[in-house]
Parts: sequence; C-alpha cells; structure tokens
Amino acid sequence: MTVSVGLSINRLVAPLVERLHADARALRLGITHHSSGAILIDAGIEHAGGLEAGRRIAEICLGGLGRVSLTPAGGGELWPWSVTVHAADPVIACLGSQYAGWRLQEGKFFALGSGPGRALVGKEEIFKDLEYADSAEDAVLVLEVDRPPPDALIGRIAEECRVRPNRLTIIMTPTTSLAGTVQIVARSLEVALHKAHTLGFPLKQIRDGIGIAPLPPPAADFIAAMGRTNDAILYGGSVLLFVDGPEEQARTLATAMPSSASRDYGRPFAETFADYRGDFYKIDPLLFSPGLVEVTALSSGRTFHHGKHDPALLRRSFGLSE
Repeated sequence: MTVSVGLSINRLVAPLVERLHADARALRLGITHHSSGAILIDAGIEHAGGLEAGRRIAEICLGGLGRVSLTPAGGGELWPWSVTVHAADPVIACLGSQYAGWRLQEGKFFALGSGPGRALVGKEEIFKDLEYADSAEDAVLVLEVDRPPPDALIGRIAEECRVRPNRLTIIMTPTTSLAGTVQIVARSLEVALHKAHTLGFPLKQIRDGIGIAPLPPPAADFIAAMGRTNDAILYGGSVLLFVDGPEEQARTLATAMPSSASRDYGRPFAETFADYRGDFYKIDPLLFSPGLVEVTALSSGRTFHHGKHDPALLRRSFGLSE
C-alpha cells in the first residue's frame, strides 16, 4: 500500500482530540485522568454525549483522514437522517484506523479497539497487507464499552502502543448511546473496504470512496442497539468505490460485495445474532457489507451497481410506529 511518507494518523488526530477536551462541557462529555495518567473520555456512560460528539469521535476513528456529516436522507427514504463518510486516504483511514480489529481482554472485560492507536501496535494481520505502521508520542483508541477498562488493561494498551500512559487517550462510546450510534453507523465505507479485502480485491487499487447509512434511533438494550446499527448498514447502507484496474475486476467486486450475497442475509441482525447464541464469529463474514454497492472502474468510467435496500426490515428493526 502506497501512503504518504511520514504520515502519522495519531499525530493527525491530536488537534481533534484537543478540541474534544476544549468543548467537553458543550458536547456533554466526561473527561477523567486515570491513576496511571491516561485520559478517559466518557461519551455515553455517565455523561450524556450526543450526536455531535459521535460525529467528532467518528472522525477521530478515521485517523484524521476522514469527514463525517449528518445529512438529510432525501425524499422517499425510510429514515429522515443519514450518516455520510468519506476520506482522503480511505484504505488507511478505514482499515488502518477505524476498523475495530484490536482484541482487548482483561478478566471478564472484553472490547474491540478502534482508532489510530491500532497502527502503533500493528500486530493485526491486516497491517501486513496495508504495509503501514505509525510512530507517535501519543495514542488514541476508541472502545464501544459501557464501563472503563480495568487498570491492568490500560497499562498494557499504553505499553503495546509504546507510549507513556499519560500520552494515551481512550474514548468510550456505548453502543446504546447517541454518540455510539453515530460512530458505528459512520463505518459504512469501512465495512465495504473490509469486505473488498475479504474478497481478495487488491487494496492498492481502491482510489476513493464514499458511504452513507441511515441514522437509527438508539436502543436501551445492548443487543437491540447493536442490531439497529448493523441493520442500518446491511439493509440501508450505500457505498460508491472508485477503483483502478481492469473493468472486469470492478464488475466482479460490485457483484460480490453487497450484504445480500451472504447466506445470513434477510433478517434483523439481532435475530441472526441470537440464532448463533451470541457467537459473533459464527455469523457469515460475507454479511458485513452495505446493502447497495456501486463500483466505478476509473480505467473506463463505467459504474457497476448491485444490491438493494430493505425498508420493511429497517422499519421493523428501528421500531418505527405507523
């Protein structure tokens, strides 16, 4: 993967994190200093957070390379508002930073780490294909959790990121919160790129992209909230990718990428999750993709369109009253 020489996503997000600090009161965020010196930002556990906090956190998740906006869905759509995302370097922004790929566990506490701090560690298999690693004095990680990480885990995160604990920031966004809802649904483009990688499409040929998915209402129950945020992308998300290479590669990618290509397509995600008895890893990995996909072959200018949206399923998932 060709990236800008000396590009540090942890350095790029530093101004964004500073603005979270400066605007914490207005954004209804809680900022505390752990005994180790690490900074913990609460965006929905004991502090309310909100949509704008989630939007900003999603941009931090993208390593400072992406932009996230809340946009009207337009006429005829099921839900009035959507989350739109694009990035200057979509592969590094989405797969090198935003992807929740760092498994973190201490006792009964488990979380998947997102954000630029992952690139300081680089032990996930995907970084071999990205050919990208970061080096910085500060590390930022985003966790979808409803409680702070244990002390031992905070220390281990700092150690593996090779930063002093007082240079580590952990942002916490519960799935049931408004901020958590926004930052999860802002992964429509990331989900598409991860699916392209799973399908074996050369990442170096992905030039650009943009994604959009409906912003669902949060749910008080974790499983329901997880279901709604996944359904927003699987059954309501749209992604447009611009790729280099032969036109036939673009056609093949567009055909295979939509969530409807999966054997597990067709039911609300919460039901699918329950049927697999809560084992996330038994779900067909090909399900995790936007519902509607367009791929433009830059070599010819042709665009290939596949997939569909399912308004009825979204209405059921989102608890929309008639």
